[in-house]
Amino acid sequence: MYTINFNKPINVHFIGIGGISMSGLAEILHQKGFKVSGSDMNSSAITKKLSHIGIDVFIGHRPTNISDNTDLVIYTAAVKTDNEEYIAALDRNIPLIDRATLLGQMMKNYKYPIAISGTHGKTTTTSMVSHILLNANTDPTISIGGILNAINGNIRVGHSDYFVTESCEYCDSFLRFNPYISIILNIEADHLDYFKDINHIRNSFTEFASKLPSNGYLVINGDIDNYQEIINTLDCNIITYGKDKSFDFTAENIKYNDEGFPIYDLIHKGEKITKIELQVNGTHNVYNSLAAIATSYALGININDITKGLFSFTGTKRRFEYKGSVRGVKVIDDYAHHPTEIDATLSAATKYPHNKLWVVFQPHTYSRTKAFLKEFAHSLSCADNIILTDIYASREKNTGDIHSKDLLSELTKLGKEAYYFSSFDEIETFLLQNCYPDDLLITMGAGDVKIIGEELIEG
Repeated sequence: MYTINFNKPINVHFIGIGGISMSGLAEILHQKGFKVSGSDMNSSAITKKLSHIGIDVFIGHRPTNISDNTDLVIYTAAVKTDNEEYIAALDRNIPLIDRATLLGQMMKNYKYPIAISGTHGKTTTTSMVSHILLNANTDPTISIGGILNAINGNIRVGHSDYFVTESCEYCDSFLRFNPYISIILNIEADHLDYFKDINHIRNSFTEFASKLPSNGYLVINGDIDNYQEIINTLDCNIITYGKDKSFDFTAENIKYNDEGFPIYDLIHKGEKITKIELQVNGTHNVYNSLAAIATSYALGININDITKGLFSFTGTKRRFEYKGSVRGVKVIDDYAHHPTEIDATLSAATKYPHNKLWVVFQPHTYSRTKAFLKEFAHSLSCADNIILTDIYASREKNTGDIHSKDLLSELTKLGKEAYYFSSFDEIETFLLQNCYPDDLLITMGAGDVKIIGEELIEG
């Protein structure tokens, strides 16, 4: 396995540089004096930003993108061995490592690398931890899977011992990381195009936890089913949080202000510490904030910096993000693409002032839609009206055995008013004809469904 020396800058090429994580890693290396280039299939705001700061970005994958001076090639999990640039690197005997390996090697350069994992909530919790560390003036390096206003993007290159990153379980990529503190927010069935079943997923998270050093910390949600099974062989420090009073950190007297933002009493080992006020919606974010607080305690951050940091966090792009209004209808965009995430988003919506709740849902990947068809229908049924788009394929090919109309059928069985349209234009026309002032419209999914709300607002 090739090991990069971060003190000796070389020429590095990224295949798939436009990805949210890849672009962040490319920017970190660029800031550290590496000569960075990269390619992506499509131009985007991310690739344009990288070009603006001096990184050579090529649109389209071609062998000629690998120069004679390239010393190392980084590739994403989505890049297959038949990729032209991948083959070109092999032919020239240029070392190749994947994104997760690079990130894992990078973490070794920091005293306090923090890895936030879980099926849901990673971006939000990473953002909360980041806000706390920024408020405490720790000057962290941050790599996040979303756009955070506080750092004007998805990456911040600091000059301290603190490194904060999301840790995705897909393809077991997080098993190549080297954290000092790991957070496990939740463990549920997902990414079943890679994992065999929930036991396979639990085993991966257990192995992820076992990578912690003896002086490190695991912050784990005690509400995870049989969480003791994950921690019983670990020799690191364990911090629990969740709903039960027996956990190290819990929340009591949870209330909501007029905007639907939670306020609660922070309890640490049975003792009330302070009152926490959040500026993001949803009960699920109470527990995300507990994970961020527990992590901050492990780092010795004082409670004033914690409370101020959390209060300064107003959300990331595509996480219950208020986009604007059209004809008196408020438009929210949300990244939810798993039944549990939909439950959390729609639960948050119930505490947000509105008349009728409309959801435009874009299913994400054929495998996930097929695996959770009934669960999706049940979760979406909390909305008053549901509109379905075609399935967003992402990395998959259409197998022909699942369609959004199958989800429509399940919703109809539940007695819900649901619709399917094959184009965004049809959906926008339908919404303009049927939504009324004070209704709440949520565009939901991990694809490009946000375009619908944006085009409605722009008129």
